[in-house]
Amino acid sequence: MKVCGIEIKGSEAIIAVATLDGQALSHVALATKKIALDDDDEAANVKVFAAQVASFVRENSIDRIAIKKRSKKGEFAGGPTTFKIEGVFQLLENCEVTLLSPQTITAQCKKFNVELPATLNKYQHEAYKAACSALVKK
Repeated sequence: MKVCGIEIKGSEAIIAVATLDGQALSHVALATKKIALDDDDEAANVKVFAAQVASFVRENSIDRIAIKKRSKKGEFAGGPTTFKIEGVFQLLENCEVTLLSPQTITAQCKKFNVELPATLNKYQHEAYKAACSALVKK
């Protein structure tokens, strides 16, 4: 099973894909590391973003998506664009989407001793942890 972990920052969905082979978690290195949503006030841009996301999921045979949840209020609340991006992912057909709290991700990674592979860029770490957390949780 391939799980795509996503961390949404600003107007970008940062992507990292992981698989579980027996008990071993592994990173699937892909050319696409992030998908950006340009000016989200324009419906055409949101549609282009949605098409990019759908083709990414289809082309890479993603079974599940795990999104690192952002706070709806308070100091670290996500901006409106981040929730729009999240909505696009949740509307995908033939793909299960799960929202995971940062606390759950941290706990799962600690419990299963998730190692960060060298094939990841630093900015992909949280997305990879979300993917691993979803893999070991089920």
